[in-house]
Amino acid sequence: MKKPLLAALMMAFSLSVCAELTVTEPWVRATVPQQKATGAFMHIESDTDARLVAAESPVAGVVEIHEMSMENDVMKMSPIPGLDLPAGQAVELKPGGYHIMLMDLQQQVKVGEDVPLRLVVERRDGSTETVDVVAPARPLNARMQMKH
Repeated sequence: MKKPLLAALMMAFSLSVCAELTVTEPWVRATVPQQKATGAFMHIESDTDARLVAAESPVAGVVEIHEMSMENDVMKMSPIPGLDLPAGQAVELKPGGYHIMLMDLQQQVKVGEDVPLRLVVERRDGSTETVDVVAPARPLNARMQMKH
């Protein structure tokens, strides 16, 4: 009797300390033939302070976290080492802002296709977790369609 109770308590404790990461509205911009890069966009919310530190996808040889910024009236895009995910706050990855850059594409990303992504998140205690996401490809001129 004691072992099942102990196992149940350990399970309850482990569930209570596991962090939750929620990804909503993921999508990838479709490409034209021979295009070698595109962006992935989504909302990410963590229930504890965390940091998006990496991403990967089988459709791309290189995947980086990027930011867009204005510098002398010129929009610049550059990789960043990570993106803070403050507890309880949705962080938006969107065109013209933070996004995941998929480069060295293995093939054209066509409208309607699903693009697998794996996000790597680092917690405050240094532990990491991976989250698998499937992002549908939207047309080149698509914008994030938010549900409020």
